[in-house]
Amino acid sequence: MTNTMKAVEIAAFGGPENLRVCQRPVPAPGPGEVLLKVAAAGVNRPDATQRRGLYPPPPGITDIPGLDVAGQVIALGQGVTGIEPGDFLCGLVAGGGYAEYVTVPQPQCLPIPAGLGLVEAASLPEVYFTAWNKVCEVGRLQQGETILVQGGTSGVGIAAIQIARHVIDARVIAMVGDKDKAGACLELGAHHVVSYRDADWDRQAHDWTGGQGIDVILDAQAGDYIERELAILATGGRLVLMATHQDTHANVNFRQVVRRRLTIAGSVIRARSPEQKGVLTRALLREVWPRVEAGAIRTRIQQTFPLNQAVDAHVVLENNEQRGKLVLVVDEALVAAYGKGR
Repeated sequence: MTNTMKAVEIAAFGGPENLRVCQRPVPAPGPGEVLLKVAAAGVNRPDATQRRGLYPPPPGITDIPGLDVAGQVIALGQGVTGIEPGDFLCGLVAGGGYAEYVTVPQPQCLPIPAGLGLVEAASLPEVYFTAWNKVCEVGRLQQGETILVQGGTSGVGIAAIQIARHVIDARVIAMVGDKDKAGACLELGAHHVVSYRDADWDRQAHDWTGGQGIDVILDAQAGDYIERELAILATGGRLVLMATHQDTHANVNFRQVVRRRLTIAGSVIRARSPEQKGVLTRALLREVWPRVEAGAIRTRIQQTFPLNQAVDAHVVLENNEQRGKLVLVVDEALVAAYGKGR
């Protein structure tokens, strides 16, 4: 292992063309961290938001984008137990995934689910940490309730649909933009699909509940969507904001919020401590990983790209063409070797 590594940095805030391959020092694992040789790294919507300058990394975190990775352990920081050099794992990071090496706090490390390769494993951490937090912790979704998931074929959307259906046993409405995406959501477990291109998508969703309303809505747009979503929530319903892609402001009738006991909530896990993220890790190991290994919960890989084609992956995000997870293959040989060894 050399002292430098290939990575992808954000040369300037703006479009995908501002991603640039560079050389950076190989990070050293601090106390409680492992150094991972990255085989594959997930590409997520927050990476694009960071690239635009709207989602800076927490203090002390590398400016290299990338929030989930899979690969082989190279070295251990002080105090790490239960993990050995040579082990394969996947994990959530607060940044640095678009690189040949990255450090991962031990509480954020997960085993590679049996039956999956490193590319598939790299597609899991960020979206399942996020979906579990939004659906179960913030949204408090319960068995038999109804959830509306915006962006049903995004990484988080795919995770949220399957957690709601297969873990919670809730009724799932997915929101998409075309028929191909609708079919994918139904295949993953959604009970019903509405298109945001229909002017009356909110009425369609509300009518599907028999007029009872929706218990939880996962919203990544904000803006004008907020007013319409609050109107179709059931009494005691929860609107969970994942992002504000459309607008950071909205008209809200707070009298209705009070009278119908509605909740408007948001949550970000990137800046949380490793110990706090470890709570999510344990929940995923208990409730999601066994279902992944059994085939009940599936990942959906849309496309892979070499690390030096990260720009092309971000173009797919910019064009809203996502129908599954996008993954950067950082070390093709390591991906192949792990696949042969299973």
